[in-house]
Amino acid sequence: MPIAQEPSLTLNAGAVTATGTWQVHALAQGKAMASITAFLAALKDRQVTWDLAAVHSMDHIGAQLFWNAWGKRRPAQLQLPPELEEFFNRLESTGTIELPRTRQHRLTLVMKLGFAVMLFFEHLTGLLRLIGELVLDIGRFLRRPMRGPWKEISANIYHAGFQALGITALVGFLIGVVFSFLSAQQLRNFGGDIFLVNLLGMSIIRELGPLLAAILVAGRSGSSITAQLGVMRVTEELDAMLVMGISHGFRLIMPKVLALAIAMPLLVIWTDTIALLGGMLSAQVELNLSPQYFLMKLPEAVPLANYMIGIGKGVVFGMLIALVSCHFGLRIKPNTESLGRGTTTSVVTAITAVILADAVFAIIFSGVGF
Repeated sequence: MPIAQEPSLTLNAGAVTATGTWQVHALAQGKAMASITAFLAALKDRQVTWDLAAVHSMDHIGAQLFWNAWGKRRPAQLQLPPELEEFFNRLESTGTIELPRTRQHRLTLVMKLGFAVMLFFEHLTGLLRLIGELVLDIGRFLRRPMRGPWKEISANIYHAGFQALGITALVGFLIGVVFSFLSAQQLRNFGGDIFLVNLLGMSIIRELGPLLAAILVAGRSGSSITAQLGVMRVTEELDAMLVMGISHGFRLIMPKVLALAIAMPLLVIWTDTIALLGGMLSAQVELNLSPQYFLMKLPEAVPLANYMIGIGKGVVFGMLIALVSCHFGLRIKPNTESLGRGTTTSVVTAITAVILADAVFAIIFSGVGF
């Protein structure tokens, strides 16, 4: 194998002479490439003659260096040996690469708004259709309860309810401690220490408990439901169920909706209890209110109607989370990108729906329980 000679350029009386091996392995040795690049940059916009007769050998990389230095066309005065003609003929025949013009996005702000509204109504129509199918499936289940999906309902109660006890207890306890501590600091300034029980009881049992449990379940179980249905779409299990004559609604959607409708009120009771325990502990430390006084005043401070409203919120929130999660899960396309995007959208939409439903509850029952 011949030894590669170092490529070099020399300028003498307006003539540039190239010598050596102009191949990629020779150009990569030492500082050859840096010196050649600096030399060619110094020759920019200068009228010189080029002599490549002394070049030992060349490849397409070396030819491209000269071609770029010449402004992608042959110079007027060029001495080129016949064995190098092929490289530059190919470069000439290639010509200048013209990239296609990027197409301008012609959607105006009004059109984008229109598409967003259409997409909203499309989702709303799909959700209403899902609710209608759910009502029919529940009617079928009530007519023949022994043939119902009891195992699926039990499994979903376990996953969405029992396995969520730890995280709801932790967050509820911390919220109760923080809320009680901050409220005690403000009530102390006005001498209203004894009203801490009223404030904690009403806010946690009626608002914070159901809303906190619903947000945690939406982020934990809602995303799980959407991802489960999405994976079934990716693996074509949903299509296989239709081929076998198994209803998606009866075997997949209805068990999840019923399970969350059962588990959510229980989680609300659990979250309320743990949050009140945290508030009671903080009240004893901050205001020296004994647990006996706290437990004695709590039934008087919170009427039974507020407790029932909180449980009713749990039922509605659970069904909303399940319906929204199933809706987006069934709309996932058989690819991983759609799975990730659909799961994220499902969680955000479920939390938004829960907050909107809570606002509706606050308006409807504004005069109840006070």
